[in-house]
Amino acid sequence: MSNITNKKTLVLIPAFNEEKNVSQVIKGVQRYAPFCDILVVDDASTDNTTKVAREAGAKVLTLPVNLGDGAARQTGFIYAKQKGYDFVVQLDGDGQHQPKYIDTLLEELKSGSFDLVIGSRFLLKNGYKNPITRRVGMILFNTVTSIIIGKKITDSTSGYRAMNKRALSFLSTNIFPQNFPDADVIIFSHFVGLRMKEVGAGFQQRNFGSSLHSGWTPIYYLYKMLLSIFVTLLRKRPSLMKGESNGT
Repeated sequence: MSNITNKKTLVLIPAFNEEKNVSQVIKGVQRYAPFCDILVVDDASTDNTTKVAREAGAKVLTLPVNLGDGAARQTGFIYAKQKGYDFVVQLDGDGQHQPKYIDTLLEELKSGSFDLVIGSRFLLKNGYKNPITRRVGMILFNTVTSIIIGKKITDSTSGYRAMNKRALSFLSTNIFPQNFPDADVIIFSHFVGLRMKEVGAGFQQRNFGSSLHSGWTPIYYLYKMLLSIFVTLLRKRPSLMKGESNGT
């Protein structure tokens, strides 16, 4: 780790009914990235997610109604922008993202060469596997995303991402999708000129509860993401906000 500790950094953890997982996620961040502040955005959980997160030492924002994963993340982005954070790292509240790779993502931002860093579960070649239906979807979206942006993407559905102020300013706008902010965000980020890189990051299976992609959700996800990508291709491609230059 270099002088990352000199930068104001927020770890953002969106969570919905993760009372059995969120404490371990917070403890992992405290262990591997003690220089980071931690914010949990509770997307109107019906369990004790908020209580458990606060007891573990995180700041918690609780949404009054369930708005979806993307809206929970954007709530955190807006908070980070208002509080003047230099970097934001996204971690899922289910424990699948290993906090020990936070430094890996931040080091790329610190270099000043990239605005958005994506943690890929497939670059480490550590045997991480998903059900066949999800693997097919991942291959499809990785291929589509790679073709559109002209750069190989191995994990377009990864929610393990880090960003600097330049990316944060863009992702804090209403362009950010309410649900499943994955390949479409990568594509539009490319269109507005954000500099992106993938790095290897460890993932693991969740210990408790069910995934957002269980049941019929993968079918809806496939439809929604293809539609979102199509709409993204049709959208006017705005410039980044004035005053947001390259670098951190």
